[in-house]
Amino acid sequence: MSVKLHIGRRAFIGGSLLATFSGGLARAQGFAGLGGESDGFAAVVPGRALTFPRDHGPHPDYRIEWWYLTANLKDAIGAQWGAQWTLFRQAMAPGAQEDGWANQQIWMGHAAVTSATTHRYAEKFARGGVGQAGAEAAPFRGWIDSWEMRGLDGFNAQNVAPLAVSASGSDFSYALNLSADRPLVLQGDGGYSKKSERGQASYYFSQPYFTATGTITLGNTQVAVTGHAWMDREWSSQPLASDQTGWDWFSLHLQSGEKVMLFRLRQKDGRNYFAGNWIDGSGRSVPLAPTAITMTPTASTDIDGRKLPTSWSVAIRERGLKIDSVPLNAKSWMGTRFAYWEGPISFKGSHTGVGYLEMTGY
Repeated sequence: MSVKLHIGRRAFIGGSLLATFSGGLARAQGFAGLGGESDGFAAVVPGRALTFPRDHGPHPDYRIEWWYLTANLKDAIGAQWGAQWTLFRQAMAPGAQEDGWANQQIWMGHAAVTSATTHRYAEKFARGGVGQAGAEAAPFRGWIDSWEMRGLDGFNAQNVAPLAVSASGSDFSYALNLSADRPLVLQGDGGYSKKSERGQASYYFSQPYFTATGTITLGNTQVAVTGHAWMDREWSSQPLASDQTGWDWFSLHLQSGEKVMLFRLRQKDGRNYFAGNWIDGSGRSVPLAPTAITMTPTASTDIDGRKLPTSWSVAIRERGLKIDSVPLNAKSWMGTRFAYWEGPISFKGSHTGVGYLEMTGY
């Protein structure tokens, strides 16, 4: 069952939240307009040092950004659950920030809860400048209406922990506390994450080492859960090239304690762009050679008139990884303004574990 709340990770970010782009124009510019020109906005360049707590907060000189959390959870009887919390910011125009309702920032939130038998989601929109949504670096807080991600007492900017995260829809809610004993990690090359060979890139860091505890509520039933969580922070002004139509993105929690981030950006000519990072148990993040990454769909699911590759074979030759992934719920469809698939997965093969898969542009 899916629930859409109001009209309002990644899926929102380039097209207008208020119908600035028609569907056809968005497709012409790449998924959700992410390949559109970004004149007047700040450029992503290699060598910029990421600094904390500063970079936990918003970057209004850049066109798009998000705070994005996924959690792989279990209840007391071992049943698997997934939870997603995402806050997006998009600037409608570059330049100095205007006050009040003239502010050019649009905010959007996505929240979801997934089990083997249900997938429920909600979406929110807000205008910047009036306090309805926003983000602050210190003390750390991101919010849209009553949905919130905030630092708790003893918050460590290097670990981006501890955190409290909460959200709700018309028939679900969740509240999680997150802790981490290792620093956040920089994705790509020191936080500079290439998205093509033509200059498209983002600044990107993650905290993949969260331990989560809390509750999920469906209707009148509340379930206590524990597990792993992964937070991504990313900002850019043009993260896709105009001929890139969407992506397939994995976050993997290996049973060994290592973490893996992988993505494939699909190009119209079929020469897809691959990237990823291998993160060891100490938190050291090493970029993976694109030629070492293989991502092959093995089974698909028909959803909303689309055929989506919901099971995959993934290999990283230089790390000896060869796994097969399956979704917890193949119908994990986010029927939001820019619809996409996102849900928890498990995998086995050379390594075992759990993670999340996101697929856009289908």
